[in-house]
Amino acid sequence: MKKLLPSDGVVSDLLREQGEMTISALVSHLDVTATAVRQRLTRLMKAGHVQRKAVTEGRGRPSHRYSLTERGRREAGSNFADLAVALWVEIRSVADSETRRGLLQRIAKRMAESYSGHLKGKTTAEKMKSVVALFGDRSVPFSVETSGQLPVLTAKCCPYPSLAEQDRSICAMEKMMFSEMVGEKLHLSDCRLDGGTCCTFKISVR
Repeated sequence: MKKLLPSDGVVSDLLREQGEMTISALVSHLDVTATAVRQRLTRLMKAGHVQRKAVTEGRGRPSHRYSLTERGRREAGSNFADLAVALWVEIRSVADSETRRGLLQRIAKRMAESYSGHLKGKTTAEKMKSVVALFGDRSVPFSVETSGQLPVLTAKCCPYPSLAEQDRSICAMEKMMFSEMVGEKLHLSDCRLDGGTCCTFKISVR
């Protein structure tokens, strides 16, 4: 799959604002050639951000209209970092530790449920590989080590860097979420906040 370019994001933003558009309409708004528009649309369609449908009007040849897919709508202009930080500050301000922990557990479960449709496999290792693929689509590199007796999930960079730097409880929520996703109780054996090179999640031995 070809890497998306900054100019492709301009197309995504325009489709988010205008809805369905033809190539000619995109050319008019962007003031570029039709060839350039087609190249951008091709990359966006291969990435799963844009979809195309044929529309027949009268007796002429059908025209094609382009619009954002669900994934494209989710990722186009979806930078909610400031909101996430503000909400997290309110969560950690809850004075009662049990209430705060219960809230973290509910958030972790809700997030795991939202990802459930992307999880495949029956074994823990297979589910961990689904986590790797899911976060890989979001440009967050993970890996799974299966050479030992139990599989190990490793986050090579933090999915929530701005939050983790302010409050370590995001690590607890993340551990709960991954536990829900893979169906095993995990513990954080290494953490970047403690100087580790990666964050490593291992299965808790009962």
